[in-house]
Amino acid sequence: QVQLVESGGGLVQAGGSLRLSCAASGRTFSRNAMGWFRQAPGKEREFVATINWSGGTAYADSTKGRFTISRGNALNTVYLQMNSLKPEDTAVYYCAARRSLIIATSDSAYDYWGQGTQVTVSS
Repeated sequence: QVQLVESGGGLVQAGGSLRLSCAASGRTFSRNAMGWFRQAPGKEREFVATINWSGGTAYADSTKGRFTISRGNALNTVYLQMNSLKPEDTAVYYCAARRSLIIATSDSAYDYWGQGTQVTVSS
């Protein structure tokens, strides 16, 4: 059974940093694209960042330059380093993985999802 487990969320002041982690189990994702999405209260889930097996990345305009997605050495772990956080970054952050190796920015393209971790940025 495939599981994606996020960790690292919490409460931080504006301008601060957090690092989210996502550990995948149940199958290997070493050749698969993985990504991060987020959903704020009352809003639709939105794309944050994605990475493929060779390190190719894509970011939402709202996170570009502030967030960095990376993968662990075993490639079954993905991280999201979030710097210069803003109150509008407050959301539940979800890790996701594709069966495909090609990165994608649409949540409908992802096959596996974690339960999410809350990130709250205070002003």
